[in-house]
Amino acid sequence: MRFGRLKKKQSSALDYQKKDRKKTTRTTFQLIFLFFLASLLIKAAFNHESYTALEQSSWSNKKGFIALSYFGVSTSGSQTLIAKKQLEEQLQVLKDNGYVTVSQQDIINFYQKGEPLPDKALFLSFEDGRNDSSILAQTLLEKFNFKATILTHANKLGKREYKLLQPKDLLKMKESGYWEIGSNGYRLTYINNYDKDGYFIDRIDETDFEAFNIEKSNHYLMDFLRDKNGIPVEDRAEMEKRINTDYHLMKKTYTRELGFIPDVYMIMHANSLYNGMNNLVEKANDQNIKSMFKLHFNREGQAYNALDSNQYNLTRVQPEPHWSANTLMMKIREDSGQKVTFETGDEQLAKDWKLQGGAVQFAENKVILTSPPGKEGLLFLRDSDSTPNYRINLRVGGTPEGKQSIYLRYNQQRGTNLKLVLENNELSVIQTSANNKAEILKRVEVNKEEIIVELNNQQLSLWQDEKPLFEKLPFDAVLDSGGLALASEPREIKEDELGDLEDIYDSVFTNVQIVEFTSSETLFSNTNSGVQKAIELVDEEMKDLIDWTIATF
Repeated sequence: MRFGRLKKKQSSALDYQKKDRKKTTRTTFQLIFLFFLASLLIKAAFNHESYTALEQSSWSNKKGFIALSYFGVSTSGSQTLIAKKQLEEQLQVLKDNGYVTVSQQDIINFYQKGEPLPDKALFLSFEDGRNDSSILAQTLLEKFNFKATILTHANKLGKREYKLLQPKDLLKMKESGYWEIGSNGYRLTYINNYDKDGYFIDRIDETDFEAFNIEKSNHYLMDFLRDKNGIPVEDRAEMEKRINTDYHLMKKTYTRELGFIPDVYMIMHANSLYNGMNNLVEKANDQNIKSMFKLHFNREGQAYNALDSNQYNLTRVQPEPHWSANTLMMKIREDSGQKVTFETGDEQLAKDWKLQGGAVQFAENKVILTSPPGKEGLLFLRDSDSTPNYRINLRVGGTPEGKQSIYLRYNQQRGTNLKLVLENNELSVIQTSANNKAEILKRVEVNKEEIIVELNNQQLSLWQDEKPLFEKLPFDAVLDSGGLALASEPREIKEDELGDLEDIYDSVFTNVQIVEFTSSETLFSNTNSGVQKAIELVDEEMKDLIDWTIATF
């Protein structure tokens, strides 16, 4: 017995040794991979191809140009950083539409000398001087032969912050021809801050801003320093000295670290100067900007700059990380009036549908339906009006800023339908009968898990994550015919809402499967196979690893 127990202990010890060897082997391979990945990233960052200069003899555009500015890039994307894959899609559709990037000097010559630009001129930039933006965007600039401006904060130059580009990096990028250097200012500091409880904080640096639940704030250069009651705590001379000091430090730092002052400025924050701010503070900024820079992108929200625009009050659009390529093109068309084409994606899947408003992209297992500005985008499933009963499996994944809808029994001739509308995680069942009167039949809370819709005769059932939300909900008997459609619509913007809210919206329908209720005949499917799902999982893990490597090495 003792021998048996001893043998069992030895066997257990051997198991642990075997597991340790496996862990060691796995860790070794992970370390080898990380060093290999780091070497690739370093190579991507510092071994550039050479930019091919554009032939300018055929340029004839004396009307204007569009400007785009991205906050930053990562492999997987976030609430503030666009995913590299999404950036590539956007740059690709710009290239396909004939857009050509222009340099800072091209824009300066356009305004100061009246020299022409290419027909579809694009000024492209990346803000905040991020290392990951440089590394991940570099290959895309090379692919499309695009030129971009990287913008920095001067007080970050020469500091040991790994996520930010340093002078030697910036100068190396400039040498490649793909990059130019611009400025976001000296510092990113917030003043006159109030949190959501009304507590006043006089000054917060960028690194500490997220620690406070700030409701209202201003940028360091955009106002007098004030107390909690909004009363200035500095006089005009003190305010001017403070603002002049920031511009002096900016000039001094750029000259010391780079050997020159950039020509382009994008102030933080946008839309304040020349827009009703304190005129004394505005004047102090205006004098410094015009003495230091040749171009100033002061505004954000509109993409197009015309010849008669003020070169010190230019505008750009900052595409949101959740924007599809078609949202970007819809925005450019809205702002510039230029003719554009949209990205369709999988042409074979697109044949099953009829687009009746907006733009649609069939991207892998997603149907991305983009609304026109302020209107509804509509996508009708061909021949679905001959199939009154069906079962729909899908995942709805758009942002909360709009309405994502599924039309059932959609009869265009009668003007009748049964509609499921998802807005702010609330799903409403709405019937519109022959008198065109809309009636809400049901409201339920939902999330972005998979939902299943069953329509059988005059009864509607809905499941979420295989749990019933309601079953056999009756509706008006007049809704006995009609097809199926998907819809996308921006939410209504109220007059008292501040800021430029988006009037273009993407509905995102993932893993869509539509089958006839009785026969289970598939009417449409774009679902991923098990192998594809596994590949996606590995891909997401790889993206996270790359992001970590960029931030670490």
